[in-house]
Amino acid sequence: MIVVTGGAGFIGSALVRRLNQKGQDRILVVDQLGTGSKWKNLVKARFLDYIPKQRFLELFLKNGLAGIEAIFHLGACSDTGQADADYLYANNFVYSRRLAEKALAEGIRFIHASSAATYGDGGNGFSDDENDLVRLRPLNMYAFSKHLFDLWARRRNHFSGLVSLKFFNVFGPNEYHKGAMRSVVLKAFEQVRRKGRVELFKSYRPQVADGEQRRDFIYVKDCTEVMCRLLERPEINGVFNLGSGRSRTWNALARAVFRAMGQEEKIVYIDMPPQFREHYQYYTQAEMEKLKSSGCQVACRQLEEAVEDYIQGYLNTDDPYL
Repeated sequence: MIVVTGGAGFIGSALVRRLNQKGQDRILVVDQLGTGSKWKNLVKARFLDYIPKQRFLELFLKNGLAGIEAIFHLGACSDTGQADADYLYANNFVYSRRLAEKALAEGIRFIHASSAATYGDGGNGFSDDENDLVRLRPLNMYAFSKHLFDLWARRRNHFSGLVSLKFFNVFGPNEYHKGAMRSVVLKAFEQVRRKGRVELFKSYRPQVADGEQRRDFIYVKDCTEVMCRLLERPEINGVFNLGSGRSRTWNALARAVFRAMGQEEKIVYIDMPPQFREHYQYYTQAEMEKLKSSGCQVACRQLEEAVEDYIQGYLNTDDPYL
């Protein structure tokens, strides 16, 4: 049996569907559905059962669940604007650490979701060498809560037995419930349909033109393919970047959206909220050599190809779910 925490969320539900496509349906979905629309991500999915996240932790720690082969721990608060540091510490670090300790003790494959946000402003590079973790300086509490897990795993020498994936800018189907944390691809698509334009943040660095801030964008389908490969290769462990390895501008992303929608380009640059300016990342690009050399090589789609698949295959249809 495979456990996917955050299994009703964006990447989690996409992973469940990819596992289904590979013939795997002995899956336990762990999440917190609440009153939102995350449940819609599971309508097409095949899985054994759903358990709320706190109940799962209780059962797992008390040996109340048998037959678990692997845990994909993707469940966390991903809101970079979350101000409750105690909540993020408990939810994103302590919960993750307790799951990992038990999984390692029981010999269960453990694959954890970290974040490229741990790299902060990028001034210390984007190396996923475990020895470089101590040099990183996250810019918000969300990133710090993810960084704490990686530091703990390094300190306890656990990277020989688990995987921690630093996700870069992921976009794609099943992110619709994420509110303000939805990808700019989805936000841009909605803006074009509603206003006929895309709104991007102005740059506040004189050497960077408006819209020329750069990110490593990766399609969720490429992420899930990497995770499935890691499931098949239990000898591959450590901290790894998960991006495309290519840095692209917000302007390029907006143009890809217009092209996929068959619309004339119109980009408007708007003020960035003051509270974000100090902590804004102007450049990210995943170093992917470590993952590739491990034997887990996946050819990621180009940005334009991925945006076209997302928009034409999902957003422009009556059924946008995976």
